[in-house]
Formats: sequence, C-alpha cells, structure tokens
Amino acid sequence: MGADRTYAYGAAAGVLGDLLLGDPRRGHPVAVFGRAAGAVEGALWRDHRGWGALHTTVCAGGAVALGALAARAVRPSRSASVALTATAVWAVVGGTSLAREALTVTRALEAGDIEAARARLPHLCGRDPQALDADGIARAVVESVAENTSDAVVGALVWGAVAGVPGLLGFRAVNTLDAMVGHKSPRHRRFGWASARLDDVAGWPGARLTAVLAAVAGPDPRGALRAWKADARRHPSPNAGPVEASFAGALGVRLGGTLSYGGRVEHRPVLNGASGRPVRVTDIDRAVRLSRRVGLLALGTTVAARALLKGRGK
Repeated sequence: MGADRTYAYGAAAGVLGDLLLGDPRRGHPVAVFGRAAGAVEGALWRDHRGWGALHTTVCAGGAVALGALAARAVRPSRSASVALTATAVWAVVGGTSLAREALTVTRALEAGDIEAARARLPHLCGRDPQALDADGIARAVVESVAENTSDAVVGALVWGAVAGVPGLLGFRAVNTLDAMVGHKSPRHRRFGWASARLDDVAGWPGARLTAVLAAVAGPDPRGALRAWKADARRHPSPNAGPVEASFAGALGVRLGGTLSYGGRVEHRPVLNGASGRPVRVTDIDRAVRLSRRVGLLALGTTVAARALLKGRGK
C-alpha cells in the first residue's frame, strides 16, 4: 500500500467519521490546542509584532512537529498510519458541526423564534445578533457557511494532501490562532498580525478550490464564476472574497453589505449585487447542501491530486 493510498483511505475514513459523529461536545483536540495556545499567549504577550510572531511560531510549529513525530512513529504500520490520518482528518474537519449549527438557526427562524436564532448565531460567527432581523441572520449564516466550508473543510484537506498529518494539524493550528488573536482588537492588533497574515497564506489555495467547487456543484455555475470575477477582489479578506462571491453567485443571492462586529459597523461591498436577490431563511438549507457537496468533491479532488503528484515523483 503506497503512501498516497494510505492517505486516501485515512482521509476518507476521517471525513466519514465527521459525517457520522461530528465534533465531540467535550475534549475536542482543537479546543485542547486553543487552551494551550491561550496559555502560551499569557506567557508571551507583548504589544509587539515580534512577540506575536514568536507566539505563532511556537503554537503552529508545535502542532506541525507533533504531527510529524506521530506520523514517523506509526510509519512502519500501514494500518496505524491509516488510523492516524483518519483521526487527524476527523479532528480538523468540521463540516458536520458547521451544518448542524446552521440548521439549528434555520429551525429557530422557521419557528418564528428570532431570539433563539440570535442566541445561536455566535456559535457560527462574530456578528452582533441583536442588530439583525430574520433575513439579516439568514445572510450572516449563509456567509458563515461559505467561509467555513473553506476554513473548516477544504483548506484542511488541501494541506493534508500536500503534507499529510503535519499539514492537517498545522493548517488547523494556524486557522485557530487567527480566530483567537488575528482580529483587530486593541490587544491583538499588533500581537496577532503574524497569525492573521499566516492564515491568509495558508488559506489561499483552499479558498480558491472552494470557489471552483462551489461553481461546479452549485445550481448556477456561470453565476458563481461571474460573481467571483466581478466581486471577490472588493472583499476585505483575500480568501473570504472568492468563497463568498462564488457561493452568492451559485445560490443566486446577494451577500455582504453593512455588518456589525463588537459594536463596530463595517460597510462591505455587496457580492453578486447585479443579479442576486436578498437572502431568505430557506437559503440556509441550500447553502448547507452546497457546502456538503463541496466538501465531498474536495475530498476526491485532493486525494486524486496527491496520488497524481506521488505517481509523478516515482
């Protein structure tokens, strides 16, 4: 069994584990990493980019090193290598939990319980829920589903195909650090700069693959490509822009516009504004279905790409 086939079996088993089990409510490996990274931040924090870069190096580098050591330890056993890859993929891929959270908000909105929907929204994104009506919440959820399809599914599979278990753990570490310190709060504006920039670099290939697959799997491929080409560069995030624009075009809706984060109002460009309609509650379910299709296509695409590259290297 070659290394590419070992990875393929492990990746497929890990994605299946996510589909069947989702994330554990307690003791999730990503949560454990987050607590460790928080402890390191407490020891290293200074209002300085250099100290933030050290924090990023220690945390992300530690995750990569752990993955490399584990992969080396199980290398003599093919079954153990498959099991390790499956465990790593299950730990870093969060497509099922993303879908569950989105559909929980949908059920609350369909029942007319907007307060329950507002209470649940922070599980998906950092918007100020009290400033949103039902359609505003629906738009926030669709945008979160689109962005997290890249961050929580496709990006991880891309780096797994490139670098195996170390790539899987490293990508999730970088993405988690960006969520923890990569924002522009007074405490993290300088300290989190390195994590935010590294996340932009690590997320670049996964975001483009997500945008392509959303066009392939969505109901309006031409609309997805048109919105991506027209609007992606107008988004402040180099990676969220292509993904959200492609999802908007594929679903025929408008995303972006005025947002509120932590009391700070942002006026972002509208994506697919020329031909899209406002987001409705029913679009959340459509976005979730598209996200699932994209995730499965990403598994097949990345496994095939790894096998092709390994084959050429022989």
